[in-house]
Amino acid sequence: MKIEGNIVDVVNEDIFPAEIDIRGNRILEIKKVNKNFNRFILPGFVDAHIHIESSMLCPSRFAEAVIPHGTVAVIADAHEIANVMGLEGIKYMLKDSSTTPLKTFFTAPSCVPSTQFETNGGILSSKEISELFLNERVVALGEVMNYEAVVNSEKDIIEKIEVAKKFGKVIDGHAPLLRGEKLRKYVSYGISTDHESISYDEAKEKALLGMKIMIREGSVAKNMKELIKIVNEGYESFLVSDDILASDLINGHIDNLLRLSVEYGIDPIKALKCVTINPVQHYKLPVGILKLNDYADLVIVDNLKNFSVKEVYINGNLVAKENKPLFSAKPATTGNTMKASPLTVERIKVYSNKNKVTVNVIGIIPNQIVTEHLVEEMHVKDGLLIQDSSRDILKIIVYERYGYNNLSIGFIKGFGLKVCALASTIAHDSHNIVAVGSDDYLIVEAVNELIKVGGGICAVDSKDKIILPLPIAGLMTDENAEIVAYKIKQINSFLKDHGCTLDNPIITLSFMTLLVIPKLKIGDKGIFNVISQQFIPLYV
Repeated sequence: MKIEGNIVDVVNEDIFPAEIDIRGNRILEIKKVNKNFNRFILPGFVDAHIHIESSMLCPSRFAEAVIPHGTVAVIADAHEIANVMGLEGIKYMLKDSSTTPLKTFFTAPSCVPSTQFETNGGILSSKEISELFLNERVVALGEVMNYEAVVNSEKDIIEKIEVAKKFGKVIDGHAPLLRGEKLRKYVSYGISTDHESISYDEAKEKALLGMKIMIREGSVAKNMKELIKIVNEGYESFLVSDDILASDLINGHIDNLLRLSVEYGIDPIKALKCVTINPVQHYKLPVGILKLNDYADLVIVDNLKNFSVKEVYINGNLVAKENKPLFSAKPATTGNTMKASPLTVERIKVYSNKNKVTVNVIGIIPNQIVTEHLVEEMHVKDGLLIQDSSRDILKIIVYERYGYNNLSIGFIKGFGLKVCALASTIAHDSHNIVAVGSDDYLIVEAVNELIKVGGGICAVDSKDKIILPLPIAGLMTDENAEIVAYKIKQINSFLKDHGCTLDNPIITLSFMTLLVIPKLKIGDKGIFNVISQQFIPLYV
């Protein structure tokens, strides 16, 4: 098979008209020709850091969604499902992803559980990490989120790092706001990447220490505008999505990141290196970068500004054309993982014998997963501390789903909901049930609906409810991206009609339980100050 077009050579940073001869799954010849073409042949795109579970699509449905946008490979950290199901969850991801053309690689999750401060459903010790590394599709140790444990040389995480070194695997990092001597010690253990920088200065400090900077632009965390100039400065970087909803995936994946980076002034070839040669070489992936004898993994676009994808080839096979996959997913499923008992309203009431109280409040920062630690005065009515939707201070709860019956209650500012509640079993990283709302009865109703269906997302008001069931570990569905996107759009519209001011309330809620991201979060055991690494009371 022969393909013609303007070759974009990311190795030599060159563009030239050529004819590619593909035999089987390899590039046999690249021959320069004296012709004019109105299309470009690029290496296939690689997302070097993504959590497939966050799309709410099972791996095979995820492949259907991203391949038409030029993605030929991803490196997925499956610590979401691992926190729910342990090693069996990762085996499910390996199995389901193997049924599509997408080259789906995984990292071995390093933090399951992510911290000792919450309840989850699985544990991965260094023994399980070693077992995972025997699979050639497991290419790295997953993001080392508990950076304080590394800095303090705690035995469990250091053992996992040593296992990765023994197998010759890359070690991915996760170090939000980590600077100075602590950062230097963290990097000294061989941790080679970071996707949590939110400022240029932070990213530059990490890059100067040798870390590869993952420039993240997902559905909520959007850091490209602040960080992208580091690419022009010559530091090896990747463009990654990390967490992205199906509703965004149907409109683009890595092609969108390339488009945006060029809008921010990055040379197209330098941008392409961030999603081709850089991740391929760093992780030693069997993915082609348009060289002789390479795997024939390539994308055809009509220009290097919009990156509008026309055709996608993986291992020499045409797998997508004109935004349509040329294969069909056959999803595998998991059993019901929900073990929580129905919740009662009485359990989430907060009593006080005072007229006014001062409470610790989680403050949302739009389009960020870091939060503020607020202190607010609240009123007590008939002995009950109540939500104050007029000031946008709502109740947030976390209800443990693994059968231990834990429940914690806090308050949050920034959702804007009125006469409405939202509940979800997507709650990073332990994925207990998290809910926020203006009324106790609505919160309980939303939670109990999810318990009935085995997990998902539910929005309710006094009359209506919208549910997106996620029967695969309470995280994913076997439905296609269009169906999931439509349901997410319904939920978002419903929430907006009830005063929600956030662009992505579902993902925002999911990160309010992530106890490794500053400043204030909530888990099933209480309100957690990430900076001081301790639980704090509701009342100040």
